[in-house]
Amino acid sequence: VQLQASGGGLVQAGGSLRLSCAASGRTNSNYVMGWFRQAPGKEREFVAATSSSGINTRYADFVKGRFTISRDNARNTVYLQMNSPKPEDTAVYYCAAGRPGTFITVAMLSSDYYDYWGQGTQVTVSS
Repeated sequence: VQLQASGGGLVQAGGSLRLSCAASGRTNSNYVMGWFRQAPGKEREFVAATSSSGINTRYADFVKGRFTISRDNARNTVYLQMNSPKPEDTAVYYCAAGRPGTFITVAMLSSDYYDYWGQGTQVTVSS
């Protein structure tokens, strides 16, 4: 499975941005999809995840109410809608695919769960 993330860029605080992650290759399985991010000098951290169907989602506390993860399985694409971003959201955002799942478990909050990773897209939020 190959993942291609796009949509990053420069956005003003309080604005909005939508990231996309298109999957290609072996996409007949509906993988659990996650977004992670890594800021300079920091560890990679979990942002959001969606179950195979897209019905169940989970968010890191610091993005709850601002970011929304969604997926279009017909297009093999997952999205991260970023509303009201803050300067502290500046990071490289990565999408990842892990084993299929109906619910989002604690294990899926860890990067260890995911087998496939996109190349990352830079998001910079200006104040």
